[in-house]
Amino acid sequence: MTVGPETCYRVRGGAPLHGTVFVQGAKNAALKMIAASLLAAEGRTVLRNVPPIEDVRRAIELAQAVGAVVKFHEAERTLVVDASQLTSPVLPAEIARRFRGSVLFVPALLHRLGEAVIEGIGGCNLGSRSLDFHYRGFARLGATVDGTDDKIYIKAGRMRGAHLYLDTPSHTGTENLIMAASLSPGTTVIDNTALEPEVLDVIAFLTKMGANINGGGTGFIRVRGVSELSATEHTVMADRIDAGVFAMAAAITGGELSLVGANLEHFGVVQVRRERALRPINVITSPYPGFATDLQSPIMALSCRAEGPSYIRETIYDGRYTLVGELAKMGAKVEANGDKVVVHGPCTLKGTKVEAHDLRTGIALILAGLGAEGETVVAPGYLIDRGHADVAGRLSDLGADVRVEETA
Repeated sequence: MTVGPETCYRVRGGAPLHGTVFVQGAKNAALKMIAASLLAAEGRTVLRNVPPIEDVRRAIELAQAVGAVVKFHEAERTLVVDASQLTSPVLPAEIARRFRGSVLFVPALLHRLGEAVIEGIGGCNLGSRSLDFHYRGFARLGATVDGTDDKIYIKAGRMRGAHLYLDTPSHTGTENLIMAASLSPGTTVIDNTALEPEVLDVIAFLTKMGANINGGGTGFIRVRGVSELSATEHTVMADRIDAGVFAMAAAITGGELSLVGANLEHFGVVQVRRERALRPINVITSPYPGFATDLQSPIMALSCRAEGPSYIRETIYDGRYTLVGELAKMGAKVEANGDKVVVHGPCTLKGTKVEAHDLRTGIALILAGLGAEGETVVAPGYLIDRGHADVAGRLSDLGADVRVEETA
């Protein structure tokens, strides 16, 4: 697996951001489309507006590991996949342990090769979230699932339509089971499905491939299995979380930014400026259309500048309060109190060395650094690069003092 050197981000605060920033393509749509492209036994799939981030690079390496030919033209944000000759059902540990999205490749391997072997599961550590419901869904569709301490074996058996129910409306679970059902004979009904725009974008992509999917955005999806799916072309939607982060960067620095590519229906703003003091906020994360859990850490950093106490409650992932201790190192008056966090603003943040425990904590600490006095050093940089493309370059173009540096 191709892995670059260990890096950190050095951020010097105090400069209001001004200018125009291009919002990247959606990470949470592009990854699913790369995996889904392996369902096509002929032709080349072309994906446009693909973000050049580390998770995309890991997905490409997984696709190549099972035999697909993939070319990523990063400057043009264009990805070309030829999956006509899949050769291995094994998703190797050296890639999978750094990329939780490995499970998204299971449906293609089941339908194309009859089995899938996952040697490791990676990604961010976000508490007790589990992939068991993916495997239960595959089993309901007729697959057999067995596991050891370090491997999961899934065999297709006789895949067929079934009635599936998601305990929580997971967008990854929704998309993965839709992919598995698309080539399973008969009708599959999936209840309590996710409503995120990224899910609808993946459904649109699969529909172009020839899938028969109805009910996207309703919480109740019906998939009628087809005999084959074809390669196609598709442009990935804009990333709501990337747009949200840059909007908060404008707010925390007192600047003004134009966000090019942000979708009004998905996010609600394309131009952001701060003209007055920030007011405190009460945030409870919940599935779309509620407040996105991926923006919980960034809004916590931003609330440090608000005039009064802000209350933040995480209901999706119980491991998303690791930012509290890092903000405290910077001088924030923030406390975890049971299932909620209270930020007593306004706080004077001071730069120091802090740890990115996961992708969203990492980008939140960069935001905090933009609003802090002195230099903030955020490491490891890799976790931030998993989800946001060229963070230092894009922020620097807006007037920030941000650079990436290799660590010993």
